[in-house]
Amino acid sequence: MELYLEQGYDQTTVAEIAERAGLTERTFFRHFADKREVLFGGSEHFHAHVLAAVEATNDADPIARARAGMLAACNLLSTYGRGSKQRAAVIASSPELTERELSKLAALSRAVADALATMGTEPELAELVAEQWVGVFKVAFSRWVSTPGDEPLEAVFHRCAAKVPGAPPAAQ
Repeated sequence: MELYLEQGYDQTTVAEIAERAGLTERTFFRHFADKREVLFGGSEHFHAHVLAAVEATNDADPIARARAGMLAACNLLSTYGRGSKQRAAVIASSPELTERELSKLAALSRAVADALATMGTEPELAELVAEQWVGVFKVAFSRWVSTPGDEPLEAVFHRCAAKVPGAPPAAQ
């Protein structure tokens, strides 16, 4: 991350990353398929965390479930603190990384929709709800990383969610 921030993603080589980490390139490639995976390697854990929250929500309402999943996403990213904001800055600096991030968000939306459908929500409604709440998360995260200060991501998410027409208030 330091190298990406210091010299830019495109200018950073795998050899430099490996050297900074005290590894050989061979060892690097045992852990990561390419230098993008340094930024996206934890997405399976992220998706699993969100889906666990969707499934654990006691409310049968798909909106409440999707909202809870995205709030769990905010909670997880908050544990990374400044690292989440640094990662976002690196991704924003590269069209290739931005495209990859959008692809990961689309996959998250599909996973949430599939989970909702598995729990009995009509598939089309499940897809619409998932897209809506992943969208709320995306906007909240974007606002959070671009705003100086220490406001928690969860607070930004709740503020954005409150602006969604017809959305029920957050569960207490």
